[in-house]
Amino acid sequence: MNIYDVSKKAGVSIATVSRVLNGNSKVTDKTKQKVLKAMEELDYTPNIFARGLGLNTMRTIGIMCSDSSDTYLANAVYYLEQELRKNEYDSILCCTGKDSETKKKYLELLMSKRVDGIILAGSQFVQNEADGDNSYIINAAQDIPIMLVNGFLDAPNIYSVMCDDKNAVYNATKALINNGHRNIVYLYTSTSYSGMNKLSGYTAALQEAGITLPSSYIHLCTKNITRAKDYLNWMYETHLPFDAVVTSDDSLAVGAVKFAHSQGIHIPEELEVIGYNNSVLSNCTEPELTSIDSKVEQLSGKAVDLLMKVLCGEHVSNRNTIAADIIKRNTTKF
Repeated sequence: MNIYDVSKKAGVSIATVSRVLNGNSKVTDKTKQKVLKAMEELDYTPNIFARGLGLNTMRTIGIMCSDSSDTYLANAVYYLEQELRKNEYDSILCCTGKDSETKKKYLELLMSKRVDGIILAGSQFVQNEADGDNSYIINAAQDIPIMLVNGFLDAPNIYSVMCDDKNAVYNATKALINNGHRNIVYLYTSTSYSGMNKLSGYTAALQEAGITLPSSYIHLCTKNITRAKDYLNWMYETHLPFDAVVTSDDSLAVGAVKFAHSQGIHIPEELEVIGYNNSVLSNCTEPELTSIDSKVEQLSGKAVDLLMKVLCGEHVSNRNTIAADIIKRNTTKF
């Protein structure tokens, strides 16, 4: 049994059941009794330890991230924890790695700890492939709300806050095209929901400008400075001309800068480079990187704010988007 069964039995909305479970004072006593009676008849026990009649919670949120050494995810976890603390919630962090079975195991672990909700930080948790298995997330959401930061899964009680990755990369690529570039390389690290949105922004800008490039101008590689540098060296040595590079992560853009230095290519006069995430790496190169600011602090704050509303039984859209900005530094001329 889950809150959907209780909702149907009591003849009220899922949000109303959530309000009762969280002791929201806006629920009338009559409605509250209907929900409690339905819970009793269904022998339903809320998934929050020691809730009694739904008037108390553990005030704890589970956070999952795939790689805490990743700069973007480390920042996301930091901001999420800070925002939860402001709302007087504790947090439990699980670093899962990329193995799907390990992700499932840690999600089950958090459920066993009776957390009030779970935040999945980063886009690596939702599988976009046709044979991808997201059932473990969907099943968990039958008992507690799941919040995705920079991912999306269309299922009940699952909510998402995303950067508008497609439009961000589209605008960056279009700016380079408007600056006279036609041979623009795109390097990316992931086929996740976020990763594919970024790629579609790049291809949309090229198509709009009537530019067709060989498949070698789009390259999927690990989030590794050396791999990006080596690939661009390969293109250069095989005489595949390129005059700009857009990347899905600042680490790849750093690789592009290191490539240019090794070949004596001047940035931005001969090669323009745009990174993504506006991380600390963008200030560590010479010249400093132009980078897309994906608003990790704003995304994290919004995710916690929406989750708090869900826990209070308020209506929340399952898809929420934040616009990105291009932070112009010295690897571009526009």
